[in-house]
Amino acid sequence: MSKSDLSFVRTEMLPEQAPPVTEQGVVKWLRENLFAGPINTVMTLISLVVIYKILVGITPWLANGVWTTSSLAECREVLQGQTGGCFSVLTERWNQLLFGFKYPVEEYWRPTLAFVLLMVAITPVLFQELPRLFVAAAAVIATVVLVELLAGAAGLAVPTVVVGGLGYWVLARFGAAQGWGSMAVSRKLLLVTGLFPFVGYWLIWGGTVLAPLVALVGVLAGYMAFRRFEAASFAMGFLAALVAALVVWYLGGFVTAAAQDALALPEVPSRDMGGFMLNMMLGTVCVSLSLPIGIVLALGRQSDMPIIKWICVVFIEFIRGVPLITLLFVANVVLAYFLPPGTNFDLILRVIIMITMFSSAYIAEVIRGGLAALPAGQYEAADSLGLDYAQSMRLIILPQALKISIPGIVNVAVGLFKDTTLVSVISMFDLVGMIRGPILASTEWNGVYWELWGFAVVLFFVVCYGISQYSQWLERQLQRDHR
Repeated sequence: MSKSDLSFVRTEMLPEQAPPVTEQGVVKWLRENLFAGPINTVMTLISLVVIYKILVGITPWLANGVWTTSSLAECREVLQGQTGGCFSVLTERWNQLLFGFKYPVEEYWRPTLAFVLLMVAITPVLFQELPRLFVAAAAVIATVVLVELLAGAAGLAVPTVVVGGLGYWVLARFGAAQGWGSMAVSRKLLLVTGLFPFVGYWLIWGGTVLAPLVALVGVLAGYMAFRRFEAASFAMGFLAALVAALVVWYLGGFVTAAAQDALALPEVPSRDMGGFMLNMMLGTVCVSLSLPIGIVLALGRQSDMPIIKWICVVFIEFIRGVPLITLLFVANVVLAYFLPPGTNFDLILRVIIMITMFSSAYIAEVIRGGLAALPAGQYEAADSLGLDYAQSMRLIILPQALKISIPGIVNVAVGLFKDTTLVSVISMFDLVGMIRGPILASTEWNGVYWELWGFAVVLFFVVCYGISQYSQWLERQLQRDHR
């Protein structure tokens, strides 16, 4: 065999070649997502035309917007027939849109501080890990807001930045000293979470600090009683907790009545609250309360005890069969007829009770679907480990059922937050009530619609979209299989 008959064997690898232009970058994304076929191409072109028409119509309205006038007539004089939005209504009435028209102006710092504390309080509940930089940025934003509100002057931008920078530096140094990881939030924030309901109530409603303090002591007494009697049975622990809390609250009522001026803030009645603040209050409180109540109702509906089961079934089916607007009218008008004469039952509390009942019934059905989706082997596994009912539900069944139920729970929460606008029909001036009532009824702004309703749309969209995105993120975090 001659040398020419031997095959050539390459001793080095060929250099990698770049993929075709149609298989990389923007071209690939456009081809796969927008122009994947004739139908997709036609739909993409139609969508582009619609988007172009919308932008052509709305861009002049936004670009020529007027922000500095004091009435609709002045806006029209400035525009002189040109297309443009009268956004001056937002700059003139922003305080009414956010806080209502009766909440004292000098007390705006209180609900603002409560909102900032709410963001801090929910952080350790929603996230197990969070970059320290994010927490520090939140502290800077809170510092900026508080300094501007307390100072009441726009000329303090430089001092605000300095104070915010100092806050960032202190928080970063504190986090390093406490051993925070680059992606860890201190468990000490859970203390803020536990105290926020009481502090938030005191900030928004005012009055003596003893009222929320007594409520906190009652909750702590109930928790200690529950832990003391939990070993006997869950029902015994729950009953002991309820009795202990009621006793502390009853005795604390005398202390509160005797010292009404102790660290007291000016009281703000419920009728003076309004704007988007009212929507946020109702949405936050009702969602927070309806989730545990919905869990209890779902477990009660699957109980083997007939009385408990039928009480839960009747409650759920009755509430789901009644429109929310009917329940709100009951809270506003009918409920007063069943109370003793002279009883002063706070309107916001009545509305919170009705909305919480409504949403908890729907959440109960969502969670019941999650419980039904679990195989029977999970219940048998809990029994084989020797766990009692409370332990098996807390450690094995409910974590899996709640993970399955996340989309449905979020759907109810988003719908509940939007349904808080229904309180405007019972003369509560939330964001929608402020727009439909005092603002559009005024002679200065009668005829302004798109600007006001667009502002309301943006506020609700930001909150609802944030809730939706968080739920999708949470589902990805809890998805442990096939990763």
